[in-house]
Amino acid sequence: MDGGNWKEMFNAACEGDLELVAYHVKQGVDLNYAHPEFLSTPLVAAMLAKQETVALYLIENGAKPTLFSEFDGLRPMQAATQMDLRLVQEKLLSLGVTQSPVVTKPRSWISNWFRVGRP
Repeated sequence: MDGGNWKEMFNAACEGDLELVAYHVKQGVDLNYAHPEFLSTPLVAAMLAKQETVALYLIENGAKPTLFSEFDGLRPMQAATQMDLRLVQEKLLSLGVTQSPVVTKPRSWISNWFRVGRP
């Protein structure tokens, strides 16, 4: 039995291919997984690609509405606000998600290393 393919589902979410996203969701692909090559959640990625219908589908089918997307440095409400996805914002508010400040990505260890002892 095919277990779905997370990368294909992620790309379909970004492209707005709801039918392919739905296929992978039905196959049991974990919507809350952030692949180590991507470090982004499908929900936040879909929002940043302005795929509002896909984002709503992901929320309705188990994507955590507060899960931080490391690569993007955003939570779903922040991404919805940034991209002005009003229906997604309304859905998240109805689930009790509150607006939170934008989180900036932490510096990498290498940039911190080079900063040591410098103003």
